[in-house]
Amino acid sequence: MLDSLNSAAPLYDDLIPGGSHWSFIMRRGHVLRLIDETGGANVGMLMYNPENPLERYNMPDTLKNQHTFLLTKGHVLLSDMGRVFASIIRDDLGWHDTVSGTCNADLVEQRWGRKTYQQAHNHYHRNGFTSFLNELAKYGLGKKDLTANLNWFSKVKTDDEGNMTFAANHSHASATVDLRFEMDTIVVLHTCPHPMNPASEYPSHPVRYQLFRAAPVTDADPCRISSPEATRAFANNALYHLFQ
Repeated sequence: MLDSLNSAAPLYDDLIPGGSHWSFIMRRGHVLRLIDETGGANVGMLMYNPENPLERYNMPDTLKNQHTFLLTKGHVLLSDMGRVFASIIRDDLGWHDTVSGTCNADLVEQRWGRKTYQQAHNHYHRNGFTSFLNELAKYGLGKKDLTANLNWFSKVKTDDEGNMTFAANHSHASATVDLRFEMDTIVVLHTCPHPMNPASEYPSHPVRYQLFRAAPVTDADPCRISSPEATRAFANNALYHLFQ
């Protein structure tokens, strides 16, 4: 899979500026590649079923069913109906955060100051919470539909007492994550700072995204057989797609 993607031209290629947001519908059987252009990026992500937006990414099930605190290659991203939204088929970093949530306007202002559109135009200080809401509104969704989000390219460590610490300089320039989508999915993204980032200046790092066509998933696919729970989730996908 990785070799075939590397030799293929992307179906689409674009750049999301730092401190920005975007959304789109990923179709089943395609790969979303995220690339940290300069290092230090954070990508907040939410996922929903476009046919039934009540089905959305479920952080607790994704972690407990795979017995992990972090996300990396071989893991699957589960919905709250026991299905697989996407599989992580490439990961250059080995650790991505899905427990810390997203920043809001108060946090951004307290840590990095207030910078409005009138002051800075497209370089004003956006926050993850409002960015998610702006994108969700495009699909008739709102505050009640927010769930725990993923934070790609960010690492949060814990000590023996359970204290959480943000790992600075975790992601390097050109670090890449490939997500193979196993069902049609509304993908909501922002490139606003991680809520635990202690940087003195507002972190604004662009992220490139590329779309590819995925190879068929085999019975021996590493994500599919990574755990009994993942295998059952793929079976749930198969039933869901039976008459489509």
